[in-house]
Amino acid sequence: MIKNTKVLALAGLLLSGMCSSALAQDIHPVGKDIASSPESTAPAFHNQPKESELAALSYVNQPPMVPHSTKNYQVTKNTNQCLNCHSVQASRTTGATRISPTHFASRDGVISGEVSPRRYFCVQCHVSQSDVEPIIENEFKPLPGYGDK
Repeated sequence: MIKNTKVLALAGLLLSGMCSSALAQDIHPVGKDIASSPESTAPAFHNQPKESELAALSYVNQPPMVPHSTKNYQVTKNTNQCLNCHSVQASRTTGATRISPTHFASRDGVISGEVSPRRYFCVQCHVSQSDVEPIIENEFKPLPGYGDK
């Protein structure tokens, strides 16, 4: 019994060695011109409109989509360019949609005068809208009363 186990183990090692050398021979080098590869094509969803109307919501508590391009907006731990227009104070003069009161509550429910750290990075939830074909088809249906413009 022990001899058979050793023979099977040795056979397994030999087979795995043969397979790995066969796989190594099937490696294909990447083309010389990476710029012409399909992976270098800019996806359509990066072509954001300059300005548009607010998109209809599709479900309860959906973060509203951004009706303008956010390309080159800086949102870091020290700077949030979204707040230049959307803060409570700035929205009065810019006419931009004011940041939601929910963004001032901490995870413990404590309300403060500053945007909560968990709501500070706007583009994690709010994305710019683009009129493009979906990359992957889906069967999502908006809730009744939602998704209408």
